[in-house]
Amino acid sequence: MDEKEFETFDFMVNDEDEVMLLMYEREGEPLEAKITLSPEDNSAILVRRPGEEILLSDISNDIFDSLAEADKLLVCELNRVEDEDDTEIVHAYEADIQD
Repeated sequence: MDEKEFETFDFMVNDEDEVMLLMYEREGEPLEAKITLSPEDNSAILVRRPGEEILLSDISNDIFDSLAEADKLLVCELNRVEDEDDTEIVHAYEADIQD
């Protein structure tokens, strides 16, 4: 898999309208994660740990609608493997949603 492909992310919404962010693992443990949403730009900035910001762009309006009443976002980081059948969750944590 190309390194650029490991920079991708996706959002999933369950039947209860709860949102989860899926992305590939980053170096180091997540710490005090928070996310700032920018619906007007269809983007968000995830602060995975102090000093580490990840820009998430091209987010659909449906995701922002689902996050409108939420105060936390579940983030799951997946291991970086070539074979999708070997994919596992390495880190699962909540990011506080900032205004």
